[in-house]
Amino acid sequence: MDAQLADLEAGKRFYGELFGWSFQPSYGGTVWAYHEGEPVAALAQKADGRLPTVWTVYFATPDAEALTRRIRAAGGQVVTAPMPVGELGVAALATDPEGAVFGLWQPGTHAGFGVRHVPGAFVWAELYARDTAAANTFYGDLFHDALFGPDAEPDFGRAPLADVFPAEMPPHFIVHFAVADCEAALTEVNRLGGRIQAGPFDTSYGTVGVATDDQGASFGVLQR
Repeated sequence: MDAQLADLEAGKRFYGELFGWSFQPSYGGTVWAYHEGEPVAALAQKADGRLPTVWTVYFATPDAEALTRRIRAAGGQVVTAPMPVGELGVAALATDPEGAVFGLWQPGTHAGFGVRHVPGAFVWAELYARDTAAANTFYGDLFHDALFGPDAEPDFGRAPLADVFPAEMPPHFIVHFAVADCEAALTEVNRLGGRIQAGPFDTSYGTVGVATDDQGASFGVLQR
């Protein structure tokens, strides 16, 4: 996953203090975030100030071109066609039929997360959708084995949009970082200049808080 930010140095300060991340430069000015030596996220400089300040989750695929064809056939759209990111891999951006944006990643030398499901790292992606039945069909078909296969360990769910956000909010993903104490993490978000959008509230997968950083990118914190 990556965050598109106007101020990379401010992003490093915010997330470095919140999650204890360290940082190293990567491809094209992007900064990789590390948790205890393992890659957990990337921070990228927005190329255009009109672009949204957002976190984007990328789903792994062995063939990004083939998956974008399936996305179109299922009623989604391809925002950015698959393109190489040096030798690291191939990236693309797409939307589901309701317009929620997500990424695709075909690994090269960079496989993706070095660690997940521990405090300070990715733990869950939640899709907030208007039509949950349509979302079930779209993503259940695209990622069937990952969600329902014999070795599946899903860390991706969906919820009705109106459960947490105003009805006029467009469908979207919220990436969640694992924390040991949800309430303490939200207190720290406030201290660092971020804002609490919702929570803490209980879900089937843990206690969640939804926040924005000090530049406006939304994310979740999850205490399993």
